[in-house]
Amino acid sequence: MSIWYLAFFTGFFGSVHCLGMCGPLAFAVPSRHSGWWMVLFDKLSYQFGRIISYSLLGILIGFVGQQLWMSGLQQFVSVVSGLLILVAGASRILKFRTSIGTENGIGIFNRAFTYALKHKANHLITGMLNGLLPCGFVYLALAGAVTVGSPVGAMNYMALFGLGTLPLMLVATFGFGMVGPIFRRKINQAVPYLMVCLGLWFILRGASLDLPYLSPKVAPQTEVCN
Repeated sequence: MSIWYLAFFTGFFGSVHCLGMCGPLAFAVPSRHSGWWMVLFDKLSYQFGRIISYSLLGILIGFVGQQLWMSGLQQFVSVVSGLLILVAGASRILKFRTSIGTENGIGIFNRAFTYALKHKANHLITGMLNGLLPCGFVYLALAGAVTVGSPVGAMNYMALFGLGTLPLMLVATFGFGMVGPIFRRKINQAVPYLMVCLGLWFILRGASLDLPYLSPKVAPQTEVCN
């Protein structure tokens, strides 16, 4: 599987999780227009605000990945990322708690988001704030982006992840409510198993076992990919 397809479908299949976690925030941002086309524009602006923030996070994590690739640690990065994703997925399946210290970050986010709503910030700005919300699924995407090996590549990875979340989030926030709570619960139950599969894939990818698609042989790096 191409890593670009992986980025998009991680966002697409994880968007039900995003709807449960970030949906209430999106619903809390009112549109001050009456025409449906302007309401749709507002909701699109909100979603693209999230994607912009994801892309900016991708650039930052891409600089980290670039340095690691230049040090010849690309396979190590892939294996470590896979292990982190695997532990995160297993923790949800086995019901044990892992702490990544997001409480302070959530507090800062809540204050910023409340301030933006109070001062009637536009949908693009509030969407960008939403994209910075500490979120385990975004961390999952960033763990994949760091393995790409360049800021531009990591930015593209995170943008594709964000685009994957767009269809369901847009439909839900536009008011159709097509996804019921029972379906959301079932998808959320399946998400940890998806995380385990992704973790195993990253580990195999880093292992360089010369298995087509699953674990291709990695040639020695002479320059950073774009």
